[in-house]
Amino acid sequence: MSIPYLTCLLLFLLFFTPSLSISFTFNGFKNLNSGDISLNGDAELIPGGILKLTNATPRLIGHGFYPNPIRFKNPATKTPLSFSTSFVFAIVPEYKRLGGHGMAFTISPSKELAGAQPNQYLGLLNITNNGNTSNHLFAIEFDTVQDLEFADIDGNHVGVNLNTMISKNSTEAGFFVDGDLSKHDLNLKSGKKIQAWVDYDALKPQLNVTLSGSSEKPSMPILSVPVDLSSVFQDVMYVGFSASTGMLASSHYIIGWSFNMSGKAQSFDLDDLPAIPGTKKNHTRFIIVTSVAVFLVFAIFIAVAGVIFVINNRDEIEEWEHDVGPHRYAYKELKKATKGFKKEELLGFGGFGSVYKGVLPNSRTPVAVKRISNESPQGMRTFVSEISTIGRLRHRNLVQLLGWCRKKGDLLLVYDFMANGSLDRYIYDNPKLNLTWEQRFKIIKDVARGLLYLHEEWEQTVLHRDIKAGNVLLDSELNGRLGDFGLAKLCEHGSNPNTTKVVGTLGYLAPELTRTGKPTTNSDVFAFGALLLEVVCGRRPTEPKASPEELILVDWVWDKWTKEDVVDVVDSKLKGEFDKEEVLMVLKLGLMCSSDAPLARPSMRQVVRYLEGEVPIPESLAPPCESDGKNSHGWVFEDYVHSYPSSSSFLDNVSNWSAVVAEECIDVEAGSSTPPSIKGRL
Repeated sequence: MSIPYLTCLLLFLLFFTPSLSISFTFNGFKNLNSGDISLNGDAELIPGGILKLTNATPRLIGHGFYPNPIRFKNPATKTPLSFSTSFVFAIVPEYKRLGGHGMAFTISPSKELAGAQPNQYLGLLNITNNGNTSNHLFAIEFDTVQDLEFADIDGNHVGVNLNTMISKNSTEAGFFVDGDLSKHDLNLKSGKKIQAWVDYDALKPQLNVTLSGSSEKPSMPILSVPVDLSSVFQDVMYVGFSASTGMLASSHYIIGWSFNMSGKAQSFDLDDLPAIPGTKKNHTRFIIVTSVAVFLVFAIFIAVAGVIFVINNRDEIEEWEHDVGPHRYAYKELKKATKGFKKEELLGFGGFGSVYKGVLPNSRTPVAVKRISNESPQGMRTFVSEISTIGRLRHRNLVQLLGWCRKKGDLLLVYDFMANGSLDRYIYDNPKLNLTWEQRFKIIKDVARGLLYLHEEWEQTVLHRDIKAGNVLLDSELNGRLGDFGLAKLCEHGSNPNTTKVVGTLGYLAPELTRTGKPTTNSDVFAFGALLLEVVCGRRPTEPKASPEELILVDWVWDKWTKEDVVDVVDSKLKGEFDKEEVLMVLKLGLMCSSDAPLARPSMRQVVRYLEGEVPIPESLAPPCESDGKNSHGWVFEDYVHSYPSSSSFLDNVSNWSAVVAEECIDVEAGSSTPPSIKGRL
């Protein structure tokens, strides 16, 4: 090897290999050179020398990173290296007592964190990669919203996260005073400067996280976690900060930052750092007096004008709306997002209203806006039901409600935009895309997990009461999410809701509902069974134009099962390309869920275990019900007529049911003198 070549190689290693002893300090972010800090998303450097990661706008992401890669593993031994960092931050919420959502110090393979989502993901991960070991993500989260999906302990905590948003260890935010073993509370969303220290000793190995509202570093950390970062760290990583907002919003600031790979990071004197925007007080008495005088002069005029404006333009707010979450969109914001509810933005419509595509003007986030018809007698009930249920639910397989608006007769609900629409578009008639079996099977499992969460894993039992292909939405990656909670009911675990109303869609209604009118988790399972069969067979639960033996899907599948010809029912659009064992298992599970006896149906926890292959599905299969002279399903459409007082107008509807049954929804008050109303469902 020639001398010039060795010289070039040494120069390359000298200038382009990340150092093992790098350190830097930002006493505020004034007078930075180009490239001293790398920003993306909504992060910005603001006057005064402060790094602002987000402002108080919903659903934002902001990242601020040291621009150069840092070596986090010893090149010889490939073991993690120790590091120390200190930073001063402040979280200023839009609503004083509510956070939204939080921020994190992170060590990541990239500065961009491409594909990361806002809300509870803090701009770090997304719904599909959360928990993957390939993320190589280390984060210390300062979380101001409790998210039950991630088992958060409260809405004011610090957590250690490795590749996932579920913290390995977490604790309520606080600090210790030297000589005092009792922990003092620290409000992360106080809007005040908070100093944090993160120290990792790779030899022990141990991670310490320390907090304080002052310039002095306490001797005792609030988190001390033994953790080996060998599998998390790559040789070269980037260090920085990430923050996000959701339905709730906060401004997230970094005011000072030091980092050291070869010793302890420098602490900061909080008084020497820039003031947090909006917290500087006027110090001149003249300005205060003048301001008060001006205010008094115009107070009456402003008050009168304000009252007139509010009366004419206010969005209505009632007490119950404060109990389910604070984020209400302004009507003009949603009107602008949907281009004035233009016909071109219409995604679909049904008995309770219309759904429009929109783009929120501030964050440029695509959303779906449901405009509930004020002429519908069920409109307000649907509106309140959706807010009081899905508004508090958090699960990757549920369509997330982002907010709402109510102004005079307009009732508006805002959801995550599902780019691929509803599942029924892909399994009936002539779909725009033929789903493969692998895609169908994954969607089935997605919906099952979402329904398990509703039945058993949330703080109350949520009965959906309208599970069907039209209410399963697909995101841009064809992940299945259960939506439309307009008919949902809440009850305590182990009890049933106090209702006698039969609601749902024909073909998905459990037969016992026509007798008792009382929904249960078992009646949801029945509807899920119908969904399983229609996804495999590519047809609706009831087909009025089919031959008599194929009219009711579950009867047809059961008949084929007993004749051992069940593969014949598989959707021909799959062209024979499917896993036979998986298909047979799903068909069998669909028949089990469709049992006429509620207690014979499996729970959703059992269903998920079967679908995940954790336990084998039972060998024997009982008939869906005992035959009693009707079809083997145990009921026919006329059951709905005979179960309730009839009227000529209703019977006229029944005589024409074959044209509309596949899309109809029954909503009947059991035992009332009012005839059942049949309405199209969204």
